[in-house]
Amino acid sequence: MVSITIDARMIDASGIGVYLENILEQIVSAYKVILLGDPDKLAAYQHTAQIIPFFAPIYSIKEQIAFKNIIPECDIFWSPHYNVPLFSIKAKKRVATIHDVYHLAFSQELGLLKRLYARMVMNVAVKLSSRIITVSEFSKKELLKYTKSEDNKITVIYNGVDHHVKINSFEDLKEKYKIPDKYILYVGNVKPHKNLRKLLEAYLLLDPSLYQKYKVVIVGQKHGFITGDLALIKWIDNTPRLADNVIFTGFADHEDMDTLYYYASVFVFPSIYEGFGLPPLEAMANGCPVIVSNESCLPEICGDAALYFNPFDEREISNKISTVLKSRTLPTQLIERGIQHASKFSWEKSGRIHIGLFNSL
Repeated sequence: MVSITIDARMIDASGIGVYLENILEQIVSAYKVILLGDPDKLAAYQHTAQIIPFFAPIYSIKEQIAFKNIIPECDIFWSPHYNVPLFSIKAKKRVATIHDVYHLAFSQELGLLKRLYARMVMNVAVKLSSRIITVSEFSKKELLKYTKSEDNKITVIYNGVDHHVKINSFEDLKEKYKIPDKYILYVGNVKPHKNLRKLLEAYLLLDPSLYQKYKVVIVGQKHGFITGDLALIKWIDNTPRLADNVIFTGFADHEDMDTLYYYASVFVFPSIYEGFGLPPLEAMANGCPVIVSNESCLPEICGDAALYFNPFDEREISNKISTVLKSRTLPTQLIERGIQHASKFSWEKSGRIHIGLFNSL
């Protein structure tokens, strides 16, 4: 049986962890799988895969030193992120998934060391890997633009969406996260490229009748582990209308996400750079009308199921939000189109294409 070693240290990360967990469900039944990572976090796979403890921090010198010895002899080594081994390993073939090249496209926002690290490691990844997986045609174009990759080396495999919708008690949810009956929803962190500030500037431009009725619920941490825009947080805290009407849920349990999407009046995603953009599709799958930025991969991924805006124009964002909240028919139309569109994306399909790629090697 073909043996695949997988760096699974990011199994509990918010984005890559969702991707890895859903693809692993199918990979472990198709190959002899060796997982590198925390055995406690990988306990669900203890009967279907060999687990090798590996605790070196991501992006560290320690992980690079350890890779050579910890990766056993195998047919394929798969890295689900761009932090690939820089030196020789005992795998016959390498595959790396590079979800986006934000660190190269927005390098001016990074410190010198992070900028140099990202440029070096991504170029090593595309040079040493037999195949590069990325998650959208947009990201493929960005890889070709910012690295020395070859077109025929990159395979686009879309992410999937969980369609096992489970709606819990809204009353319990309101109590748990201190959210109102009516709200505008945003899911994500506070990094500058997520463009949350423009959403909040747009909120300030809403008619009084709307901002008095709807608050903004942000699913994510306000402080703590998020590498966020500290100036944005300070601005929220010092702007009375925002301080009173913007609610951070903190970490939200996975089993609550369907309900948070379902009861939102509208989901707004103002990001200016995404490799795939999973939250808008999750919102669609859960019957929530979606308004998104017209930048990066989002038109490719959301198709005709979303309402689009220029993410640099707060007035346009505000007008689109107002249009949805005031309309009797548009939300229903967006919900119907969204559910139909999201059904085209499945983790089962994504997993099959991954397996096909591994088999081709």
